Amino acid sequence: MSGTSLDGVDIAYCEFNFDTIWSFRLIHAETIIYDAFWKKILGEIQKESAEKISEIDCSYGKFLGNLVKDFCKKYTISPDFISSHGHTVFHQPSKGYTKQIGSGAYIAANSGFPVICDFRSLDVALGGQGAPLVPIGDKYLFPDSDYCLNLGGIANISFEYNNERIAFDICACNLILNYYSLKKGVSFDKDGEIAASGKISTVLLNSLNQLPYYSKPFPKSLGREDIEKDIIPLIDSFNLSTEDVLSTFCEHISFQIANITGKSKKGKKMLITGGGALNSFLKKSILKNSNTEVIIPNKEIIEFKEAIIFAFLGILRIRNEINCLKTVTGASKDSCGGAIYAM
Repeated sequence: MSGTSLDGVDIAYCEFNFDTIWSFRLIHAETIIYDAFWKKILGEIQKESAEKISEIDCSYGKFLGNLVKDFCKKYTISPDFISSHGHTVFHQPSKGYTKQIGSGAYIAANSGFPVICDFRSLDVALGGQGAPLVPIGDKYLFPDSDYCLNLGGIANISFEYNNERIAFDICACNLILNYYSLKKGVSFDKDGEIAASGKISTVLLNSLNQLPYYSKPFPKSLGREDIEKDIIPLIDSFNLSTEDVLSTFCEHISFQIANITGKSKKGKKMLITGGGALNSFLKKSILKNSNTEVIIPNKEIIEFKEAIIFAFLGILRIRNEINCLKTVTGASKDSCGGAIYAM
């Protein structure tokens, strides 16, 4: 799993069991931090030519395959298959395309294991958003939570609505927080300390909350390019200090979350995972604005929940069972997505 926040590659070795309900066990997990080489390539890949992107797709697949091979050797394990999210370069479902690099063929060839990848394309071809894909895992692996909130590069949420699972991207999250943290010479705002030293700009906050995306009906999703085109220029137009930008954007994130969950009855539970769950300042802001009982799981679940669920998507694909819900993505029908590279 590699997310838009460019933290690194999450590798999770999981076991799944089904006996009337699904259960899972996370056995080994690591995050392989990107070095400067890959951080630069992945951070700028959207500017490259089609030929260059194709080249990077293969070299990144080889890189992922070697990471998994080393991981398996370290823990003396032999997985049934590798389930790979890849790294998103473009995501424009309204135009009918999405692109995740990390060639499944090269992962398989370099790891020695079968690979399931490209989970989004079929749903997009069926008229869906191709995202988020995690909600079916939320539904079956975390059934005790009324809301499952992920604070990754983009904040997204899933929950039951009129007896159907729905989910959507709420707003930008760590993509923005990390982008402005870099201006202070750090890759992320540890514990939200920089944000805590700033002040909330009401004018910027109001402008952010009036972005057209928030008035769109779900299903809906955000791409990195949407954030670069619509959000960063808006923030920069206010000429605020980095501290004030981070403080304001944390408030914006919590406001948008509360806008979704705020009408819930008290006692509803919201499970929070993703890197943002480790940001103390952001958590306080969410608690301040939320009407739900916030549950922060153990650190392994916080950091590896999406990797676990992508492994689960692979399980469903191998079993030829639905792994993408039309109620979540807006596709014409449920589907079983994922390309398989068998060894």
